[in-house]
Amino acid sequence: MYVRLLGVAAGFCAVYAAVALKLTYATILNPKAPEPHQIQPLVPEIPHIDPRDSRAGDLSLPQIRRASIIDRNGQELAISLPVAQVYANPQELINPEEIAKKLRTVLPSLDPDETVRRLSMPHRQFVYLARDITPAQEVAINNLGIPGIYFEPSERRHYPLGLTAAHVLGAVDIDDKGIAGVERFFEQRLTSSHAPLRLSLDVRVQGVVREELAKAKDEFQPIGASAIVMDVNTGEVIAMVSLPDYDANNFKKATPDERFNRAVTGMYEPGSTFKLQTAAMALQLGVAHIWDRFSSIPIHIGRFTISDLKTDHFSPWLSLTEVMAYSSNPAAAHIALDVGGERQREWLRNMGFFSPVPIELPEAGRPIFPAIRNWGISTVMTVGFGHGVAEPPLAIVRGTAATVNGGILVRPTLLAADSDEDRTDEDPKKDATPLQQLAERKAAESGSTAASSSPAPAPSAATPVGTRVISPENSALLRRILRLDVVKGTGKTAESPGYFVGGKTGTAEKIGPHGGYLKHVNISAFTGIFPMNAPRYAVYVMLDSPHATPKTHGWTTAAWNAAPTVSRIITRVGPMLQIFPDTAHAAEIDAKLAIPLSPPVPRGYRALGPGNDPGDPRNRQPARAGKPGRTAAAAAPAQPG
Repeated sequence: MYVRLLGVAAGFCAVYAAVALKLTYATILNPKAPEPHQIQPLVPEIPHIDPRDSRAGDLSLPQIRRASIIDRNGQELAISLPVAQVYANPQELINPEEIAKKLRTVLPSLDPDETVRRLSMPHRQFVYLARDITPAQEVAINNLGIPGIYFEPSERRHYPLGLTAAHVLGAVDIDDKGIAGVERFFEQRLTSSHAPLRLSLDVRVQGVVREELAKAKDEFQPIGASAIVMDVNTGEVIAMVSLPDYDANNFKKATPDERFNRAVTGMYEPGSTFKLQTAAMALQLGVAHIWDRFSSIPIHIGRFTISDLKTDHFSPWLSLTEVMAYSSNPAAAHIALDVGGERQREWLRNMGFFSPVPIELPEAGRPIFPAIRNWGISTVMTVGFGHGVAEPPLAIVRGTAATVNGGILVRPTLLAADSDEDRTDEDPKKDATPLQQLAERKAAESGSTAASSSPAPAPSAATPVGTRVISPENSALLRRILRLDVVKGTGKTAESPGYFVGGKTGTAEKIGPHGGYLKHVNISAFTGIFPMNAPRYAVYVMLDSPHATPKTHGWTTAAWNAAPTVSRIITRVGPMLQIFPDTAHAAEIDAKLAIPLSPPVPRGYRALGPGNDPGDPRNRQPARAGKPGRTAAAAAPAQPG
């Protein structure tokens, strides 16, 4: 019996020895790597995808769920990085304190007390411990070998250029859903297609514009600033800057003021930049000609007075071109009165000034303007020189573009013109009348743009597509008027040699928090175009409440701050946009763009002005379009409307 027991014991020892030898060989002498399927639930595959790879749409490859965003040249603006979320099942854990201590060796930012509390929830089967950890941290935690700790594959949105175009890009929430900017506007597109979303922005231009605007902000200390560069023919926004701004990767930490996009959400009285609309309206409706004269004498309305900031170079009567060059408020008010309130409202409505700017940003705000019942004589006059309404900067840029591109109101866009995106906007020509469409075709056939035969024009541009609002002839005339403002008017400091800049200054007193205008607190802006011999780009700069400096001699008007900033921007971004200064033909080009400050009255016409009675039959020439306006001297109202 003892022999049998010894035999059985020897047999068990042999089996145990064999198992021990096998385990030693398998785990120490020649360990085998685990099969992929054994660790896949714990260590998910990390995708490596080039967002510009044409195979990105191949479902056989690991997929990033949210498409990247790139600029017009392919520079990445927003990408999704693979990350993981760490979670635990408390019911599978043994020692929460020890586990928390181990986890902190990899994730030192973990709160130990909070982590222990989460791990000590016996009735829970799922608790998050950390979000958006890196692949290296994921591997390190997995190597700790803690049962009950798991990983969930995810993505983290990253903006490689940080501050660049932060307001345009917007942000995503913790669940990777768009909550602002194009991230929100194109949410469906970014999550349904893996092809990059290509924007119209050029990060090189964006960087220059931000740098120059930041310099102006540092020098003049405004509370905010905005700048825009837009293609006047396609409506593509090449740059859009709002200051102060923020790092797009830290959207949560940005203050409301930093998140505020002044280019499309901010509403500001446009000041004298709106006189361009008043002049365009009067010319297009046949109410005024460039040789008509209007009174610059201050207008008294109750306890208010409409006057000019400086009158030392004014005469009491100004031609329409002088009104623009010298930026006369009373004269612009008289022109608006000649047009009348109803036609003024219709013009502004057709130019899009009564609606949010149609841009691919959910933050686009609604303009502020008086109700029709309050649109009396005083409103007509104040709106005529840019007060009484509040518009976003992009609306002013859009309106300026229409005056110089042949008269077409284009739709601003943040999508590259040659991208494959499906635009949701309606047919821009659907509201055009047959007569407008015919005029547009004729203009395209004849190429009737001012100075199109000038030497060294800008690179060929796309034909503007949109609704015709101004005739090609009047658009050509307005280009010359805008050039005059830079050559001889208030916009001289916006000049950039060889780029033939045109534009209009605008300085509006700011409305205080309790109503009423604040003295010496201004909104300073300049809306510009270059090159005027073949208009291609609009450049706009706005400074909110700038301060005077010794260099400005106490002035805070646009000619001293916004206009010089536009000049520097044009000088730097022109070559980036393949437009180079032409100084060799400067005299010839300027001669073709020239227009007199006091244009002569053509034979057969009698200009409106001093001594002319609108009831006199001699003022009703057959060639004059529309009804004859009242004389400027009779335009001032006896009381506010």
